[in-house]
Amino acid sequence: MGTFIYQGGPKVVIGDRALLHLQLVITAKLRRGEPFPLSWREDGSVGGGSTTVWIHPGSSLVFKYVEKRDPTISRVWVDALAFTANTPTGLYLLPEPSNLTALDQNSDDALQ
Repeated sequence: MGTFIYQGGPKVVIGDRALLHLQLVITAKLRRGEPFPLSWREDGSVGGGSTTVWIHPGSSLVFKYVEKRDPTISRVWVDALAFTANTPTGLYLLPEPSNLTALDQNSDDALQ
């Protein structure tokens, strides 16, 4: 399990694979100079609820990984997360799309 830390304050524990996908979306948006909100649900052990932070080019972000190996990257998952990042509510962690979902999306794209 990795950890995302914002400005030395709010942090959330996220699986390494999910954290890598969030990092790819976050860094792509920051390279383009696009600020956005990032939200996550808090664990019940810390009171529950949710947290939203404003991510901008001056943000101090830490992506801390536990595993030593690099997780594989799902382009479908990155695209789905990037879509949420471009909405008014901002980026939030979606479950990884299943292979069937990815196949369905590809076949839908082929039909258009």
